[in-house]
Amino acid sequence: MTADLPLLYDAFDDLRHELRDFRWQARTTIVTEATVALDDGSALPVEVFVNEFWTSRQRAAHSLHEVSYRACFKPQLPRFFIERLTEPGDVVYDPFMGRGTTPIEAALLGRVPCGSDVNPLSVMLVEPRLQPPTAGAVAARLQEIPWSDSGTTWDDLLVFYHPQTLAEIHAVRHYLLGRAESRALDATDRWIRMVAVNRLTGHSAGFFSVYSLPPNQAVSIQSQKKINNDRGQTPPRRKVPDLILAKTRALLTDCDARVLSRLAKTRERAQIFTGPAAGPSRLPADSVDLVVTSPPFLDVVDYATDNWLRCWFCGMDAKNIELTVLKRLGDWEAAMTAVFAELRRVLKVGGHVAFEVGEVRAGTVRLEESVIKCAMAAGLETVLVLINSQRFTKTANCWGVSNNSKGTNSNRIVLLRKP
Repeated sequence: MTADLPLLYDAFDDLRHELRDFRWQARTTIVTEATVALDDGSALPVEVFVNEFWTSRQRAAHSLHEVSYRACFKPQLPRFFIERLTEPGDVVYDPFMGRGTTPIEAALLGRVPCGSDVNPLSVMLVEPRLQPPTAGAVAARLQEIPWSDSGTTWDDLLVFYHPQTLAEIHAVRHYLLGRAESRALDATDRWIRMVAVNRLTGHSAGFFSVYSLPPNQAVSIQSQKKINNDRGQTPPRRKVPDLILAKTRALLTDCDARVLSRLAKTRERAQIFTGPAAGPSRLPADSVDLVVTSPPFLDVVDYATDNWLRCWFCGMDAKNIELTVLKRLGDWEAAMTAVFAELRRVLKVGGHVAFEVGEVRAGTVRLEESVIKCAMAAGLETVLVLINSQRFTKTANCWGVSNNSKGTNSNRIVLLRKP
């Protein structure tokens, strides 16, 4: 910021200095001056920091994160803010937790993980990784499952699976639903369910299905028929218990005694639940030190359609899950203002929100500006905007910063504080 642009948050000088001096692969941080036009006609000065603040490489984080989910950010994003804005034992919350990147990373760093999502699948993806079983326990449980007891199979799914594979999918599904109904589902069962959900469809031999779209969504039955015809493919035989055990071992690769001890300690105060981000949540007022989250973007992702097969496996109807898909900016802003009001309630005084909005509509809509206005309306203060600019292929404008190609290729994070 120039000398005539006031520094409103002296407490963050250290963070500002770090961001200004940040280096990654010899790239120098760009600090741009920007303003946000407010509804009353005034302009709010905002500091914007642009750089590649964390790696764009895949699989560069802890092995427990390797669970697929649509439109999830890299673990390095929450780690960046958790390490700088909290201490061990602090509470970190994500009200749009999805696959649970923020709470899992918080737990790995010795913070108390809290997370919620309106999609009940999220809890099924997150809780088992806060209490991982041993590979031996999973192997023993897989041997106990009656794999010949598949019941009636949904034959339409043969476009995805070999008949024997589909029978095994039905068998493990039947076993898990029965255990849940009798309230006998334990940590090992929940882990097996989580892994199976993530192996349902994909594009390699590590998944139960024939080649399909990437492993964070399931296409329709009709679409899979077309993929099969276009590729001249038929579903190969995959052994469901073998793949579950192989994925288990991969997820547990980095889970040594130190990690397991830390997870056990943080799990005592963890709160992972299903519910809308606008609350009211089960979290008490003034209890959260940091929120790191990313909301549904404008009409970008249809989570209900993507998750139809996962919901079926878990005994749920995706049509009955009321997820937020907002197409108009005004509706999105109204929804986010309500979310910020709830976040202000649960935050401690001086607590922070790192709110990531990515890039939508080819950069023509700057959601970070909307975030600042919505947060102000809810009583939160803007500290700065951080843009993690990755080296991809696109040109788009973000307050004068050129970046990348088609898609959501940069992270745009508004850092807020409860005064």
